[in-house]
Amino acid sequence: MSRTRHYRDLLAWQRAMEVARQVYLHTEEFPKSEIFGLRMQMRRSAVSLASNIAEGHGRLTDPQLRNSLGMAPGSLYELQTQTELACNLQFLTQESSNLIVNLSTEVAMLINGLLGVLNTE
Repeated sequence: MSRTRHYRDLLAWQRAMEVARQVYLHTEEFPKSEIFGLRMQMRRSAVSLASNIAEGHGRLTDPQLRNSLGMAPGSLYELQTQTELACNLQFLTQESSNLIVNLSTEVAMLINGLLGVLNTE
């Protein structure tokens, strides 16, 4: 795989950063009781998603990149689960929940694409 010069050039990272931005925006109005609960967990998962992509890109070998990219979906699925729970608890609107889940699903597809390219080499 021909590496981009910087992780910021990866569409997967760019979209993961958008996921994190949206999570921060949409969790801002969670109840105060959730500041250290679900709100923080969602934010950590979202940040971890983009961070895993960046970390993997910074690794020196493709196997290390594959490993970091392989960890990103775990954060993504955590975030989707937490988003569904937040919606069920009415901390998020269905519209906000759909936005976060759809964006994160897009990131999952981009990560799978990157892994597919790495696995063929």
